[in-house]
Amino acid sequence: MILSEDVLPEAWLGNAIGLLAGLVEAAGALIIFVGAAWAFGRFLAALLDRGKRSGKYNRIRLDLGRFIALGLEFQLAADVLRTAVAPTFTEIGQLAAIAAIRTALNYFLAKEIERESADVEQDDQQATAKGRKSSPDQPKDPGPKAPPPR
Repeated sequence: MILSEDVLPEAWLGNAIGLLAGLVEAAGALIIFVGAAWAFGRFLAALLDRGKRSGKYNRIRLDLGRFIALGLEFQLAADVLRTAVAPTFTEIGQLAAIAAIRTALNYFLAKEIERESADVEQDDQQATAKGRKSSPDQPKDPGPKAPPPR
């Protein structure tokens, strides 16, 4: 199979991949923006809630971290696409540097998410254990209910 300039011109292919890379990059930016807006909305709701706030903040941070990690993956995919057609050594070097930085960010973000998940899970287990001991906020059980009238 011969792919010549006539079948798939490199300039056309470069433009098409540039467009695709731009779309993937925009998707990554949109994911991060949506995550940040959603986290901000939940943060405001947590401020207005008079319940336990620290657990809510940890959940918000955890979810925001997941959005950021996903958005960074899309950004890295866009960078890889940009170097798909006849990359120069300069472009390969830039991709390597960008990939290393984004991979390091993702690694440390994943570690933070893992730690936060463990903390949130532990908080949930403690709250469940306290709830079983009858908290003052919960109404007392009135006992068995009378059967409905016939």
